[in-house]
Amino acid sequence: MIKRLIDYILALTGLVVSSPLLVYIALRIRHEGGGSVFYMQERLGRGGKPFRLIKFRTMIPNAEPLHPMLASKDDKRMTPFGRKLRKYHFDELPQLWNVLRGEMSMVGPRPERDYFARQIMQKLPDYKRLQTLKPGITSLGMVRYGYANSIDKMVERAHYDLYYLKHKSLCLDLKILLATVWEVWKGRGV
Repeated sequence: MIKRLIDYILALTGLVVSSPLLVYIALRIRHEGGGSVFYMQERLGRGGKPFRLIKFRTMIPNAEPLHPMLASKDDKRMTPFGRKLRKYHFDELPQLWNVLRGEMSMVGPRPERDYFARQIMQKLPDYKRLQTLKPGITSLGMVRYGYANSIDKMVERAHYDLYYLKHKSLCLDLKILLATVWEVWKGRGV
């Protein structure tokens, strides 16, 4: 209950404080042309229930014509401004709305698409246990491991989130949030 209240307050505050930045980003994406400002993607939430994750669009329209693909550092599908958004994780800001709606938490394992989750579970069956938690905008795996651009790397990163599952606390959440601010400051995104 306390975690949900903290999530709500942080998400609402984050949306209000960042609203000028959100408007600027939306206008820049629109100005860059082609496609919508937001990108909605089905991800697996708590209990494996699908939900629509909201992000700022960072790639060209129809970037995945055949099947889901992971992004890479030099991905040709990224727009120039999208590359900057990803570097500082600003493309993730609309997920504050997912937190307000109760679909996500500020801290928790990052939600994956079913396509990738099934592949991860083949290599790491314990990965399914992460679905007992609400997914997060940030996670221990993201701050300790970073972006994973392959299934094997996603499996490695999942070990950090399994550690989080075992040791979750408000104190650990605070440490992860502070580490996330530092990661954003350094601009280590994809």
